[in-house]
Amino acid sequence: MTVRRVALLTAGGLAPCLSSAVGALIERYTELEPEIEIIAYLNGYAGLLEGRYLTVTPQVREQAHLLHRFGGSPIGNSRVKLTNVKDCVKRGLVTEGQDPLHVAAEQLTTDGVDVLHTIGGDDTNTTAADLAAYLHENDYELTVVGLPKTIDNDVVPIRQSLGAWTAAEQGALFARNIIAEHSSNPRMLIIHEVMGRNCGWLTAATAAKYREWVGDQEFSGFGGNTQEHWDVHAVYVPELSFDLVAESERLKAVMDEIGCVNIFLSEGAGVSTIVEEMLARGEEPKRDAFGHVKLDTINPGAWFAKQFGKLVGAEKTMVQKSGYFSRSAAPNDDDLALIRACSDLAVDAALRGESGVVGQDEEAGDELRVCEFPRIRGGKVFDTSAPWFGELLAGIGQPVGDPVAAEH
Repeated sequence: MTVRRVALLTAGGLAPCLSSAVGALIERYTELEPEIEIIAYLNGYAGLLEGRYLTVTPQVREQAHLLHRFGGSPIGNSRVKLTNVKDCVKRGLVTEGQDPLHVAAEQLTTDGVDVLHTIGGDDTNTTAADLAAYLHENDYELTVVGLPKTIDNDVVPIRQSLGAWTAAEQGALFARNIIAEHSSNPRMLIIHEVMGRNCGWLTAATAAKYREWVGDQEFSGFGGNTQEHWDVHAVYVPELSFDLVAESERLKAVMDEIGCVNIFLSEGAGVSTIVEEMLARGEEPKRDAFGHVKLDTINPGAWFAKQFGKLVGAEKTMVQKSGYFSRSAAPNDDDLALIRACSDLAVDAALRGESGVVGQDEEAGDELRVCEFPRIRGGKVFDTSAPWFGELLAGIGQPVGDPVAAEH
């Protein structure tokens, strides 16, 4: 396959890998095939539909290594689903009667693109799959290669999404300061709300990383400067149910003994209950272009704070969200290594005309390979049977709970 021009785009929410992945792809192409032109669509699929892009100049190639030092995306993101015609029309990205998939295909042809690299999560890559299928069915000669970005780590069948390790590490860093607030008031309830719509991996990994830090500290034992005050007392994820009354009794005992309770909560935990309550009141939750409930509009942390605050006898409750802090960070060393490995393979695949999403394939022994687009989907649940998670719950004295039926 002859490749003359490559296009990049980043889409969906931010993750600590977007800037770095853009840089890694530019570096790899420059290393292997420097004569290939590279463009980058602005603001994800929105920029593709509108034909807005930047050209990667020789100067940008020389400075591409600097992109590894930053979070965010140098080319911007958006949440656009090419098969959601109504939303694309509403945004003014296409006109009434146009098919966004056709508009995107024609724009790629007009721009002379031979390879499109999509960097995003499950929605971005399922949209890429829709586009790849459309291109194939309509005889457009174009290769689409995706990279899996999501701090939730919830893309099937990818073992480890780019940026997720960093997000957990940064969430734990956020928690160090937030949990110091246990000393700001008597009988203090602190809820650290962590991103994760359907998957509790990030919440669990963040809590585990934070507890690792707590375990490494030397405490004076003076007043509230003890491991017990700084520790995690509960971790709630969407995959496991829990008895609110029983847990409140357990946590009230903690509150009575040390005067504070620290909870790590996945924002997706309990969402179905909250939505049911809203619908019963005649309220319809707001949803995004992909049909997901907008979690910031239903505020799970506040709901949990209200329930637990009363039952544990909290004098004050505080809800703090680490999502925007953790997802906007620059990647750590582990993620950088994974980003480089995935980006290198993505370019190799593109040059041989192989479409799909590059990642560690759980259904192929975690081999780093190009996973076929039809197999890509979102909503991968966190494996709560993982030994490290069991050790986490046992360490804080929390019952494991029963699996929740997934609605993924």
